[in-house]
Amino acid sequence: MEPIKISIDDYVLAGGGANGESYNHRKDPSVMLKLYFPGMINQPLDEMLLARKVYDLGVPTPEPGDYVVTEDGRYGIRFRRIVGKTSFARACGDHPEKVAEYAVDFAVMCKHLHAVHVNMSEFESVKVRYLRLLGESPYFTPREKDRLSRFIIDAPDSDTALHGDLHFGNAIFVGGEKYFIDLGDFGYGHPYFDLGMLYLCCKLSGEEFNKEYLHVDNATASAFWDAFVPEYFGTDLTMEEVDRLILPYAALKTIMIDRDCGCRRKEFHDVIDRVFFG
Repeated sequence: MEPIKISIDDYVLAGGGANGESYNHRKDPSVMLKLYFPGMINQPLDEMLLARKVYDLGVPTPEPGDYVVTEDGRYGIRFRRIVGKTSFARACGDHPEKVAEYAVDFAVMCKHLHAVHVNMSEFESVKVRYLRLLGESPYFTPREKDRLSRFIIDAPDSDTALHGDLHFGNAIFVGGEKYFIDLGDFGYGHPYFDLGMLYLCCKLSGEEFNKEYLHVDNATASAFWDAFVPEYFGTDLTMEEVDRLILPYAALKTIMIDRDCGCRRKEFHDVIDRVFFG
């Protein structure tokens, strides 16, 4: 697919992330641009094609537009911008008295997502992704990798849709419309793998991490999980049973955090060490 040439002068910088920057169009508020850092060519194309497949599944997510390149050789994707949107995390930080309401709405979104069955030939298995990243990781010994690999392989299977980086900063709303965003790790597998990231953010992350990335303190994050669980799981399991069930999947997220940060984050390795090697 040939990228469409655009001028960066038509856009205004809106924010930054691990792989690039986001921009808003100067004249058209309905257009946003995700522009990758120099040298990253395949990633935006892969993400655009994945975003289109996810959108076509009916998963509520901003409509992807074009694969583009700027005059200075940076590649990116244009999306339909959700004007006036707020993330669930930002809303919880701004209105902690409404955290239970936001958590219930988010749980309903997640239940709908995890009810979507996918064509497994079109998406990556979460198990395959974890095993690949674990094999590439320099942060675990061969013995630790063997232990974690056995857990991943023995985990339950499913053909259901997974966000891949499911937390309440990666869902937005405006009015009555709600959308998932940042689905670059979308795939399929058992929902426990998805819920692990949410649990990690809500119950295991440090205050500094949550304030920097999710704009909430730990008390608010914890309250979010406590309200999320009854709506998502119903009343068949107690809170303690759900916590024990999801904890190992939360610890596994350390593997992806290492990839995204490009370094060993001690606070998360402390979690995986305690759960699997303690």
